Amino acid sequence: MSGDYETYDLGDFKLKNGGAIPNAKIAYKTFGQPSNPAVIYPSWYSGLISDNEWLIGKDKTLNPEKYFIIITALFGNSQSSSPSNRPDIRPWPEVLFYDNVRAQYELVTKKLGVKHARAVLGWSMGAGQTFQWATQYPDFMDLIVPFCGAAKTALHNQSMLEGVKSAVLAGKGAVSGGVCKGEAKPEAYRAWSEEERSTGLKALGRVYSGWGFSQAFYRERLYESVLGFKDIEDFMVNFWEAWALSKDPDNMVAMLYTWQAGDCSAQEPYNGDFDSAMKGIKAKALVLPAQTDLYFPPEDSEIEVAHMKPGIGKCLAFPSIWGHWAGGPGDSKEDVKWLDEQLRDFFADN
Repeated sequence: MSGDYETYDLGDFKLKNGGAIPNAKIAYKTFGQPSNPAVIYPSWYSGLISDNEWLIGKDKTLNPEKYFIIITALFGNSQSSSPSNRPDIRPWPEVLFYDNVRAQYELVTKKLGVKHARAVLGWSMGAGQTFQWATQYPDFMDLIVPFCGAAKTALHNQSMLEGVKSAVLAGKGAVSGGVCKGEAKPEAYRAWSEEERSTGLKALGRVYSGWGFSQAFYRERLYESVLGFKDIEDFMVNFWEAWALSKDPDNMVAMLYTWQAGDCSAQEPYNGDFDSAMKGIKAKALVLPAQTDLYFPPEDSEIEVAHMKPGIGKCLAFPSIWGHWAGGPGDSKEDVKWLDEQLRDFFADN
């Protein structure tokens, strides 16, 4: 099912924080017939469009015979406009979830002719975009299912992301400009040498390794018994470093900004009032944290649902020791099955 994707031309795309992406493009892929109810399924941090496809199939709730499924790619993921495919834009501007969702809205309404969606759902940064959709265009969808993600990036998550950002930038002797900032002194931007790129991305992978999976995942050595690595160093090199080395460092820093600055209350009409943003959600919400997620603990999701209007939100945690990876990208077969069952029941009940 994986493979080609299409792009939609957004023209000169103005951004919420000022700045713009000239001749911007958003990448997407669709499954099923446009006459079916639409499901919007945004990508995650570093994820390609094909990395979302594990949740789609004739045997799954996201069945292309029943739904018109639209996978959208984040700015910075290398398929939509990104530092890697737009070397003419330096420093890269600040792109928010708000900007990504506005681009997605333009794509699904103008290009794909969708006037209303059955659901918006996504993992990790895809969950952040799901909350953004539900607050930015609250009447557009019936259902939302954000899994292993947040409506507003928590302070602890921002702190952890500083470590990731500082690790990759140190590869070329650069430093973070601070929380919700990119590289310090970006006006003096310098491209990466091959050695710097490799050093920075390997460091990013190793820093990420302690956050993607839970303590119990490591204690029970699931990287050996389930994923087939011979020891923890093999896992570091051939899972984490291999993943990171397949990416572009400027893309990773660009998407880190989007994630770190995530806050669906930072827009009209909420103006930073988180309670008001959560109460602005009209779609029925099934919020699925993972019990052992170190980025997005269940408590944060419970707080989000508690702020929603009565009868809108329900919170249910993945009963899993796979940490953040319980929600994707399809490595934990039991969790995929659990997630698909929750989706099936939620879609059927509403």
